[in-house]
Amino acid sequence: MARTEHVEIRAYAKINLCLDVKGLLPGGFHEVHMIMQQILLHDDVSIRWEEQEDAAGAAAEPAGPAAAAEPDLPPVSISVGTNRPYLPTDRRNLAWQAAELMIREYGEGRRGRIRIDMKKRIPVAAGLAGGSSNCAAVIHGINRLWDLHLDLEELCRLGGELGSDVPFCVMGQAAADPLLAPAFAGDPLACHCAIASGRGTDLEPIRGLESDLVLSKPPISVSTAQAYRGVDEAEIPQRPDVAEMVQALACEDLAAVQKNMINVLENFTLKQYSIVVYTKNKMQDLCKNGRVLMSGSGPTVFGLCESREEAKRICEEMRQINRESFWTRTTR
Repeated sequence: MARTEHVEIRAYAKINLCLDVKGLLPGGFHEVHMIMQQILLHDDVSIRWEEQEDAAGAAAEPAGPAAAAEPDLPPVSISVGTNRPYLPTDRRNLAWQAAELMIREYGEGRRGRIRIDMKKRIPVAAGLAGGSSNCAAVIHGINRLWDLHLDLEELCRLGGELGSDVPFCVMGQAAADPLLAPAFAGDPLACHCAIASGRGTDLEPIRGLESDLVLSKPPISVSTAQAYRGVDEAEIPQRPDVAEMVQALACEDLAAVQKNMINVLENFTLKQYSIVVYTKNKMQDLCKNGRVLMSGSGPTVFGLCESREEAKRICEEMRQINRESFWTRTTR
């Protein structure tokens, strides 16, 4: 016998409104100072919990790869599915790792199966935190399915064990997802925009940007680790004033926001990948009054637009260059 419950979480993408790299921290991570902004483009992540019981009500024997592979894990198995056939559906996937972490931390005495299905829209390896957002959705989903009632501080701690972008995705989903938002109403960590420092997991919620935008990802992947190593040797002619950006966002001073839309990782990625330069230049030509910037380590470039209609028009033109181009807007 089995009792099955499931939830579906919207795993939102993010962009970096600005990004500065300070140097190396103990442990090998780079110290960053940046502003992360959630956007409406999202994946749909379904998390299903099938609790196993025998006819007498006792828990069934464990089954599945997660339980068999690691004897120290509680007897809960994991399976992952996605609409992108090239993505791994085993332990290499961050969503799988999130489920494993939740089993280790909170799975004692449980028997059954966690089934994760991801409908991907966010481009992969794009600088938009797609994998991190899927990971955060699994953490939220298991928290809800197992009635753990963990607060955002604890959920962010868990996310930080899996990736630097995951805690922000946890916070953003708590603010924007229709299923989650009521449970976290009033929690100051539930936000759409934040200053990120340290290795990216020290987060301070702030007022975000309200804008339509267009995204365009060239058909390449950029190694985040390589970009951070490369920027150590790069000349950085200009850095963002994060404090000024925060004030500009609070006052809705778009000119000051655009002035500080600087990503120092461009000093590596743009020199290494001419297609990213071409994408950025083309988008800047189309976004006449909007600033254009690379998100994260790239290769995705985004441009601010004055209206949805402008974003749609520019998106159609960018799709002639890069198939993975989207129009969307920020959440706020």
